[in-house]
Amino acid sequence: MSAKLKTAVLGATGYAGFELACLLARHPHLSSPLLLSRDNGNSSPSNLAEIFPAIAGNGGYPLEAFSWNRLRDAGVDLLFLSTPHEVSRELAPEAIARGLRVIDLSGAWRLKQEEHRAVYAPLNAHAGLADQAVYGLPELNRDQIRKAALVANPGCYPTSIILALAPLMRAEILDRSRGIICDSKSGVSGAGKEPSSRTHFVSVANNLSAYSVFGHRHTGEMLEQLELTADELIFTPHLLPIPRGILSTIYVHLSRPMLPTDVESVFRDFYSSARWVRIFATPQLPQIQFSLNTNYCDIGFCLAHDGRRLVLISCIDNLRKGAAGQAVQNMNVMYDWREEAGLN
Repeated sequence: MSAKLKTAVLGATGYAGFELACLLARHPHLSSPLLLSRDNGNSSPSNLAEIFPAIAGNGGYPLEAFSWNRLRDAGVDLLFLSTPHEVSRELAPEAIARGLRVIDLSGAWRLKQEEHRAVYAPLNAHAGLADQAVYGLPELNRDQIRKAALVANPGCYPTSIILALAPLMRAEILDRSRGIICDSKSGVSGAGKEPSSRTHFVSVANNLSAYSVFGHRHTGEMLEQLELTADELIFTPHLLPIPRGILSTIYVHLSRPMLPTDVESVFRDFYSSARWVRIFATPQLPQIQFSLNTNYCDIGFCLAHDGRRLVLISCIDNLRKGAAGQAVQNMNVMYDWREEAGLN
């Protein structure tokens, strides 16, 4: 048998990091992942099960203090950063200089245009590395991901929206002058593990709220990847009172009248080789429950009788296809493995 790849995860104590650690632990091409923390205090947990008791009894999730020497001694080839963007900005350049490949789950390296990068603070000396980073959406950038040293895992909202719009953009059948409206709703885990007044139970339960209107930091990803201008797209995120899952409703106008079968063919042709995109035949529409705990992006649509007004529905699990699952899919592409490896 060939030697198994050695991976490490920094930030496994967060929701996405924990999801990633569990996926890597059962991946057929990997040895047990090295789980690292930058919290070196005496009270630091020594096992991930101390934070997530649901995995207690497995015994295979020890947490260790982060150090470059530990990565070297363990023979790590690929480092996953499930860290705040400022930490990823600090560590990714040195990791690459030490010969590691990096998949970063933060927003640190996703953006190319300076006006969009500003939401994560200036890059300064690392702007060159950001330009080399590959946006890790395998359905669009598979060839670049395969050769990349640094893969910037996409945000969860952009994943649901970009995958729904990309086939229509590439086919040049959108009437961009009429604008694109993206109305997205996410479970609370998308806000991260750090509690806030907005994510407390008393604020979320029996509620639905919009936030960061005209100011969400994921908007730049959508504009860059779809090659849209800021005045062509409106994105409004909402917080659902559920743990996980995203449903995006996207309103567009077509540049010419089409039939539902024509629209469906555009999607099926574009994603004919995409393992993790499912196209729903109209009038069936995706629901969050269908993609929950999977790496699928489910896409469906309804076309108005005039053949020009189109409503798209796109659903993902924000912790899988929107974070950890997509990171594993990117790894599979980087090492020429089947894209479903470790994700079924």
